[in-house]
Formats: sequence, C-alpha cells, structure tokens
Amino acid sequence: MKILINEKSIRRNARIGSYTSIAALVILAGGMYISFAYQNLINLSFVALVVGFILSQVGIFFGNRWGRHPRVDERLTSALKGLTKDYNMYHFLTPVNHLLVGPAGIWIVEPYYQRGTIVYQKGKLQQKGGGFLLAYLKIFAQEGLGRPDMEAGADLDNMTTFFKKKLGEGAPIPSINAVMVFTDDRVVLETEGSPIPVMKIEQLKEFLRVKAKQAPMSAEDMKQVTALLPQESIE
Repeated sequence: MKILINEKSIRRNARIGSYTSIAALVILAGGMYISFAYQNLINLSFVALVVGFILSQVGIFFGNRWGRHPRVDERLTSALKGLTKDYNMYHFLTPVNHLLVGPAGIWIVEPYYQRGTIVYQKGKLQQKGGGFLLAYLKIFAQEGLGRPDMEAGADLDNMTTFFKKKLGEGAPIPSINAVMVFTDDRVVLETEGSPIPVMKIEQLKEFLRVKAKQAPMSAEDMKQVTALLPQESIE
C-alpha cells in the first residue's frame, strides 16, 4: 500500500491545538481568579470561563486529530498494513481527511475516537451509557459523537464535487463509498441497519478484502482515479 500524507498540514494543526489548549487554560485560570478576587467583576469572570471553555473544545478537536501519537492517520496506516501495493491511502491531501483507493473501490474512511456504546437508532448513530465518566469526557477530554451520518454525507458530496470538476460536466463519476471506523478498543457497536458500514478499526482491512472480492475495481479504473489525485506527499 502506498501512503501519501500532508505532513505540513499535520504540523500546522498540531500547533493550533497546542496553542489553543494553552490559551484555554490561561483564560480559565484567569476567570476563576477574577471570580474569587474581584467579585464585582463577576460578568467578566463568566465571559472568561465561556471563552476558555470554547477554546478548550477547539484544542480537544485539533489535539485528538493531530496532536497525539499514534495519530489517527498512523492508526489507520497500521491497521491497513498488509494490503497490496494496488492500494493508495491519502491522508489530509484530498477534500476529505482519509481516502483509500484500491481494488475494493474508493472509500472515505471516517474515524471516530469515542468510547461507550454506539447504537444505530431512529435513523442515526447515538452514543449511549457511560455514566458520569462519559459525561466528564464529553466536556473535558472527548468530543461528542455529533452526527456521523451527516459528516459522511458531506464528505461524499465533497468528493463527488471534486471528481466532477476534475472530469468535467457530463463525465461519469466513479462510485464513492464511506465507512465509519472507531479507534477505541473499549467501544461497543450496536449498529445493525446503518446504511453506512460501522466497525472497529481492526476489522477494516478484512472488510476491504471482502469488498475487493465481491466487486473489484479494475486496474484501469484505479489508474484513472489516482491520476486525478495528488501524486506525492507534502513535507
């Protein structure tokens, strides 16, 4: 498998996450100090706490993706090790963060870090259980699950638009798929019925191998698609 990666973008986003987290701690500490030392400035203290909290969430967002090792791109690369040389994995180089092209087709890989129980219910994925610890993590250490279905839909639209621009109006657009992958070993998945496949990261390689056997993408189609995508990593 060939790995193409945007190292420059990773370094930039890691710095953003680091600086934002530091700024959040400083502002939160300042807000708490004001609330105790200058009680007549309680409104200023409240504003500082709100701003600090928002910045902390931004720091978590960037830190989870680009600031921690192994990063999600490193986890995905490791999980897919052993795929044939026909596969190309693009990290942060296309309109989506992680794109895989190979005999299994074109796959947008949507990684998630959340733990707890993930269920498919009422037409969407939801995070259940976890009690106080999960509630604490959502506020201070872990992003909420959000709407993975909408995120995947947006990424599918972005890649479709990308290929339309590259190929020109009227040209057939290659089939694009999405898969949701959870990287935390402690997650429990109850996602039967989800229109987008959902799995743990260690299941991804076998899933792709099965897809490659069921409906393989031709070598000619792979060549045409990869010709439209970046040809090298960005250092």
